[in-house]
Amino acid sequence: MSRIGNLPIPIPAGVEVQIDSGVVRVKGPKGELEQRVHPAMRFERESGTLLVRRPSDERQFRALHGLTRTLVANMVHGVTEGYRKDLEIHGVGYRAQLEGKTLVLSLGFSHPVRIDPPEGITFVLESPTRIGVQGIDKQLVGEIAARIRRVRPPEPYKGKGVRYLGERVRRKAGKAGKVGK
Repeated sequence: MSRIGNLPIPIPAGVEVQIDSGVVRVKGPKGELEQRVHPAMRFERESGTLLVRRPSDERQFRALHGLTRTLVANMVHGVTEGYRKDLEIHGVGYRAQLEGKTLVLSLGFSHPVRIDPPEGITFVLESPTRIGVQGIDKQLVGEIAARIRRVRPPEPYKGKGVRYLGERVRRKAGKAGKVGK
């Protein structure tokens, strides 16, 4: 029994869910998302909720049960409330700025790094060292945030770089000086 797969997905008012032979479309106030799922997975609607059922107890369907339910639940949450990942920049002279929709990062390289948001993603700058990545697709928001972090990941000696908000960086001791002869 899948504990996650058996949970009902609440469908709020204003959200429309369509299921067509392996493709789930969710439309809500913030936008529309589409996801391919295994065509054998069944969906049942019950008074404002959606239930995911597996066709049998085969290993493959047990594995897909919780995954399918979570993907659809994330889509419903995305079109109603959206997702956001926050990043912070540490380091002297390191900063971010917006030029139109493009994020421009100054991270100690000889050139600024420009990141154009894909469709459905917006960047929010709360300060020159705090970046927010917003969108309705959880997977895409996480991917773009990881791509920004990958430009200059935090290093363990001084902690400089781009990190997720609240991320702890394990610090290392630097070189030990020479001890006199």
